[in-house]
Amino acid sequence: MYRLSLQHPSGATPILVGAGALTEAAEEELRAWVDGRSLFVITTPRVLALHGRLLEPVQRRAARCIVLEAEDGEAAKTLASAERLWSEMLVAGGKRDSRAIAFGGGSCGDLAGFVAGCFLRGIALAQVPTTLLAQVDAAIGGKTAVDLPGAKNSVGLFRHPDLVIADTRLLETLPGDELRSGLVEVVKMAFLLDPELLARVEVDLARLLSGEAEALATVVAQAAAAKIAVVEADPTEQGRRRLLNFGHTLGHAIESVLEYRGLRHGEAVAYGMLFALRLAERRGLPADDAGRLRSLLGRLGLPVLPELPIDGLLEAVRRDKKAREGGVVWVLPARLGEGRSVSGIEEAEVRSELAAFLADPVG
Repeated sequence: MYRLSLQHPSGATPILVGAGALTEAAEEELRAWVDGRSLFVITTPRVLALHGRLLEPVQRRAARCIVLEAEDGEAAKTLASAERLWSEMLVAGGKRDSRAIAFGGGSCGDLAGFVAGCFLRGIALAQVPTTLLAQVDAAIGGKTAVDLPGAKNSVGLFRHPDLVIADTRLLETLPGDELRSGLVEVVKMAFLLDPELLARVEVDLARLLSGEAEALATVVAQAAAAKIAVVEADPTEQGRRRLLNFGHTLGHAIESVLEYRGLRHGEAVAYGMLFALRLAERRGLPADDAGRLRSLLGRLGLPVLPELPIDGLLEAVRRDKKAREGGVVWVLPARLGEGRSVSGIEEAEVRSELAAFLADPVG
């Protein structure tokens, strides 16, 4: 069991990682947190069927428990979904001191965080992520959001959960492509922030893709620690935290153009990183470093990138939430363990590199 803590302007968020973390938290942290209060569990039918029994000790501590269901995947992250949940919470008698638990993957956590952060101007939330991607990234750092039709994560707020419980037992039911999607986010952080973690993933990749609990717990904890360090230094993404968006500028554009079908988030981000390498190499990224990342992403066995229109991708990139008045900001590696935010890249260059990339995505 790993016990971490994220310090932020509004306090501190304990982060528990390991097999059995939810059971341990139910006997300690969650017991007092929920005792005698109304509890809203925001989850999906699939997660509830697979793992709902693990929440029963927590539910018994509440005065009453109301389960609110969300859709699977990115489809859950809409204003309509948020409005429905707010209405259900209001009708159920939710109060300012009620509690909410996000029990699902990254999309469920994003939606639940946004809903809890806005309901009655904010109620306390615990994140219990059930996917690898959510455990290493989405549940940590206080970002919450829903999508608008034109852009992913375009409406949201920063609000840290009271507690994050990353129980790696929950990953045992994940299919291989979900593990792969989560590992992309690990690789993203490791390449720019923690070369030691990158080396661990390279060595243990087969064990990680097979869902081996011991290997996953170590990687989840190390990735969480890397993200904690960045978030503590830059809570609201004004500087260094932007490095966590490596691969996301084109990755989000790919998801938007595909209408969130055909590729998982991590898979789209992997292709976003492969494209970013092209821009980075033109700015001095050593060929050995670029080759190392390409090799590792290639070992993940990414699905084939569907045919995509250049103009549609460029339009989605322009709408990216990280863009500034001066244009699109790209997160590019300078070398292994070092990244930077780069603005001012001419669209003609992006278009040219994008055409070459779409013709040969894996380079």
